[in-house]
Amino acid sequence: MTGGRRKPAEAAAPGDVSPASPVGGYPAADGAGKPLTYLLLAQEVHEFLCAEADLLDERRYDEWLDLLTEDISYWVPMRRNVQFGHWDTENTRQGRDMNWFDEGKSTLRLRIKQITSGVHWVEEPAPRVSRLITNVHGIRATPSLEEPEEVSVKYRVLIYRNKLEDSTDVFAGKREDVLRKVDGRWKIRKRVMLLDQSVLLSATMPFVL
Repeated sequence: MTGGRRKPAEAAAPGDVSPASPVGGYPAADGAGKPLTYLLLAQEVHEFLCAEADLLDERRYDEWLDLLTEDISYWVPMRRNVQFGHWDTENTRQGRDMNWFDEGKSTLRLRIKQITSGVHWVEEPAPRVSRLITNVHGIRATPSLEEPEEVSVKYRVLIYRNKLEDSTDVFAGKREDVLRKVDGRWKIRKRVMLLDQSVLLSATMPFVL
């Protein structure tokens, strides 16, 4: 064995990515930590998602529609109870099976028009809704973290809905979004929401999850 002290490793500059990092532009969770560029982008995405939730909670639907790209895919599959190991059959398939939602921009516009018509009886009186956004992670940016044009993100969402005196619904699930930067603003290009209920006990579901 040779003597002497081992030379300390040089600290990486903020924003540097280790060559051993997995595809996606950030180190593994058990590594030395995520680069500053990742953390800043994650915070920006989190702020966007919380602001979007505010628009829906505050019934500012026209502003919410403006956050969607014209080619948006908005998909909420139904969940099945399956045997262990049969996970590939747990969700209904987009465009092939029945889903809770499988919509584009045009059908979402019609849904909002119906909700805001003032004569949609299931929305009268208007319910109170709170959407909680948490566990934002898995940020992946293209073409790079430094100059992202599209970003994919995973997170959890909890939706609390109350109407009249005693009608309460709770929806919990996971979302996977793809955001696209359009004229310097983030917009939603794709949304998949996996609800953790196989049967929805809500009497009506006219609102946007």
